[in-house]
Amino acid sequence: MLAANSRTAVAFTLSAGQCHDAPEGRLLLETVGKQEVAIPLLMDRAYGDDLTRWTAFMLKFDPIVPPKSNRKKPWDYDKELYKLRNEIERLFRLIQSFRRVFCRFEKLDIMYIAFIQLALVFVSIE
Repeated sequence: MLAANSRTAVAFTLSAGQCHDAPEGRLLLETVGKQEVAIPLLMDRAYGDDLTRWTAFMLKFDPIVPPKSNRKKPWDYDKELYKLRNEIERLFRLIQSFRRVFCRFEKLDIMYIAFIQLALVFVSIE
């Protein structure tokens, strides 16, 4: 999910449970497209690989992600700005408060996506 704040999702995709987050995140960034000005992009460590960061740079995002502790060449990042990532986690908590989203009663992906979209609508108007 690409979110603007704790109540606004910009875009999201549904991926298989066994898929890694980084390739899906790159696809999501590419669907959003290149930005006019550089926008900070707060990401989890799962998206800290070189290819995802390069994709973000090419699309004029400024990736804010801490390097993993075992990186040979760690990079600097804005620690104060990274603290705002909890807002995105709040959005996940809010949409998972809907039982149909949390328990995933729907067997079809299209129905599950529809209920996520409905939950995002309810979250944004509260």
